[in-house]
Amino acid sequence: MATHALPDTTGIQIESEDAEAFITEKRIGERIKALRLKKSMGLVELGRHTGLSASFLSQLETGRVVPTLRNLARIAMVFSKDLNYFFEPEPRTLFRIHRGKERVRLPQTGADQPAYYFESLGYMVPDRALDPYFAEFLPGMHGGKAHQHPGCEFLYLLKGTMAIQHGVESYQMEQGDAVYFDSNVPHSYGCVGSNSASALIVTMAAGPLQHLPMRNVKLRTEGAPATEIPRAS
Repeated sequence: MATHALPDTTGIQIESEDAEAFITEKRIGERIKALRLKKSMGLVELGRHTGLSASFLSQLETGRVVPTLRNLARIAMVFSKDLNYFFEPEPRTLFRIHRGKERVRLPQTGADQPAYYFESLGYMVPDRALDPYFAEFLPGMHGGKAHQHPGCEFLYLLKGTMAIQHGVESYQMEQGDAVYFDSNVPHSYGCVGSNSASALIVTMAAGPLQHLPMRNVKLRTEGAPATEIPRAS
């Protein structure tokens, strides 16, 4: 089997300026600070865990000193990270544009005669924390069987009039009204009147919601009667 000789590095010397430039490019200090702040940890506390002084850690985060591998390993272990974490390329910042012409219009799920059509506004985002939709509600069609899902839901009525059923209560919403509610409770919605209604809907998977006292607040849109919408106090 053929063997390949390693390149001869004899006589090669790395200048200290080059090494510091490499460290600066990797933004190691900024990465350490980001890890610390994510854990809501102060410099003194991090110092207790690593055996390094708070003043040294401060200089390290601001790039005024270059860490040794030993010190970097101590910090990495505190945050359950491998040393490679500080040298691997940083992940790209999340940014996705969804063009209107690229979206798909889908009918209400599980309905022979859909009461509304919707378009996902975030389907291209992996591991998203929320799901935004544009929905159009057809006139003369009831919202259908109530549904429920973990988390909470937000709806902003862009056009028309809608009726929302939340648990045993029913509410009417006019253009410009918005509602935020616990989606663990069975709910449904439908268009009211002879014209279609459209809304922006955002669903969020969240932990158990705190039950807040509710009070009725009268909301009025121009040219429309007052409508009572429950609101958390």
